[in-house]
Amino acid sequence: MAALQCFEASARYLSFTQAGEELYLSQSAVSKQVAQLEMTLQTTLFYRVRKRLRLSTAGQMYLPEVRKILGVVEESTLHMLSYESDREILSLAAHPTFGARWLIPALKGFYDLYPNIHLNLKDYVQPFDLAKAGIDVAFLFGSGIWEGLETIKLFDELMIPVCQPQFLSNHTKQLTNVEEFQNYILLQCQSRSASWYLYFSSQNVEIDRCYQGPGFETWSACIQAAEMGYGIALVPKFLVQDELIRGSLIIPWHYELASHGAYYLAYEAQSADIPRIKKLVDWTKRHLSNQILEESEKKE
Repeated sequence: MAALQCFEASARYLSFTQAGEELYLSQSAVSKQVAQLEMTLQTTLFYRVRKRLRLSTAGQMYLPEVRKILGVVEESTLHMLSYESDREILSLAAHPTFGARWLIPALKGFYDLYPNIHLNLKDYVQPFDLAKAGIDVAFLFGSGIWEGLETIKLFDELMIPVCQPQFLSNHTKQLTNVEEFQNYILLQCQSRSASWYLYFSSQNVEIDRCYQGPGFETWSACIQAAEMGYGIALVPKFLVQDELIRGSLIIPWHYELASHGAYYLAYEAQSADIPRIKKLVDWTKRHLSNQILEESEKKE
């Protein structure tokens, strides 16, 4: 490991002296470690040219692999340093905007109820394999049918247009008809590239450039761009409740598009009996039941 660390640092600096300063070793100690590594591999990793280093072809090929090894060791070490015998780790994954705006606030009740279960939340944007990613529970958007996964439906999704209050021309806060959208910049969320087309086609309207406009990878970036006046964003309604209450965003056209998907809690079928996962699943079911009861009481 010491030899690998010396090689990686020397490759970054192309200097045994600077590598030694980083690793708190002498220049000669670093040089000896690298020389021993070259002997073990029976290949030259560096060329020494006028007191400067240059990676050989073999060294260039070896460097990415060494960085992977060192990265895994560092991650495993940090994991062990954070380990507490009386605590469990529940690994979760969610789209970053969903995680920040809905999941983290919602799970506060679970965290209060089970303080010995530490939540480890990772962001995802693209589809992934739960087992390979080391994820216990994922919060996904889609049909709810994924091979090998058990799911619990959380809620449906309604899409609404939002923009900065001063964005619309003539300082009006409402469009008079849906065709007026063609006069404005339409912000695009790259993971839902067809959203604007579906929004307009569901109203039997054709709008030019519905696929064109500044693109953003996440809903959070799209929402912030709308707040800054970049254009009109089409976003899930539940994600912009705070902005609408504050008045930093308005709804210029009151038509809501029901998405073809919904939000789900998902976990591998064979993991259903793992205690920490079972506790989250049971708590989520109770949480959703309480939400439905609260909403019905409000309507009454």
